[in-house]
Amino acid sequence: MGYKTKLAAICLPVAGMLFAMTAQAATTLDTVKERGRLICGASQGTPGFGAPDDNGYWRGLDIETCRAVAVAVLGDKDAVDFVPLSGQQRIPALQTGEIDILPRTLTWTLQRDANGINFTQPNYYEYTGFMMPKSLGITQVEDMAGASVCVQTGSTTEVVVNDVSTKHKLDLQPVVFDNTSAARQAFFSGRCDALITDAGALASVRASMAKNPDDYIIFPATPYVDALTPAVRQGDDQWMDIVRWSIQALIAAESFGITRENVDAMLDSKDPRIVRFLGKDPGNGTALGLKDDFAYQIVKALGNYGEIFDRNVGKDSPLKLERGYNALFKDGGLMLPLAFQ
Repeated sequence: MGYKTKLAAICLPVAGMLFAMTAQAATTLDTVKERGRLICGASQGTPGFGAPDDNGYWRGLDIETCRAVAVAVLGDKDAVDFVPLSGQQRIPALQTGEIDILPRTLTWTLQRDANGINFTQPNYYEYTGFMMPKSLGITQVEDMAGASVCVQTGSTTEVVVNDVSTKHKLDLQPVVFDNTSAARQAFFSGRCDALITDAGALASVRASMAKNPDDYIIFPATPYVDALTPAVRQGDDQWMDIVRWSIQALIAAESFGITRENVDAMLDSKDPRIVRFLGKDPGNGTALGLKDDFAYQIVKALGNYGEIFDRNVGKDSPLKLERGYNALFKDGGLMLPLAFQ
């Protein structure tokens, strides 16, 4: 076999693989555009992060993350269908194509990342916490010996309960439920001493379900911080990029001082970075397969990350959560804007 023949034998299969990968990369975008709707996984009801209001309209930090992608791809923040999923259902639903994005408080872990899903951009940082009745007099993990803990199966909190129990020799007693609602109801009915999940969700549960929120205390289960990150299926790099940069548009807008109110005025900015960000200098949207002004459209429809945070879980919401880890990097937080260029 001659050199050229050998080269062709090597290159043709590789070219075929690259073609297949390229075709696959456009699949989710094409499917969503053809459908005219984005399908997002959702929680089974966590006010502030994801829950329908009294009129059935979905609201929350994770919900608006999905709406940002809908604006980028379809030009309409309401062109989204939300599918409530349990901890066990959520990842299989993403892997099988039942949903296009899984934004609901999903912790970025190695084994999840390596087994069928890709994480995009964290939209919320938080520690895992325990919530307990103040009447028990427990304010830290080390004092929880023998406590029963309501935990949802299919979540990272199952591992955390075991790790904490082993590390501190606590002999914690997990009481496992297959959905979020059952775990929460069991806790408030007194079936468990503690409820475990990320601290933001615990604050939501305490505010929305407790007869007297002041009767309950929340404290860290571990000293570690988790990156809660919207995920997509593996094998579609273009779609992963679209979701990542839609979230980044919210973060970058805040760093530029661009809000829903002033975004039109900022179109006249002389700052080259802002000009590129808003799409007046073409190229960014085209690189993703979107319109060049996708970031402008997201901010016009939803505002920036700080606005979304404040109205859903922050100072303008019932939860009143501090920005903390979720402040911009320049303000001491972990939200780091990337370069739109």
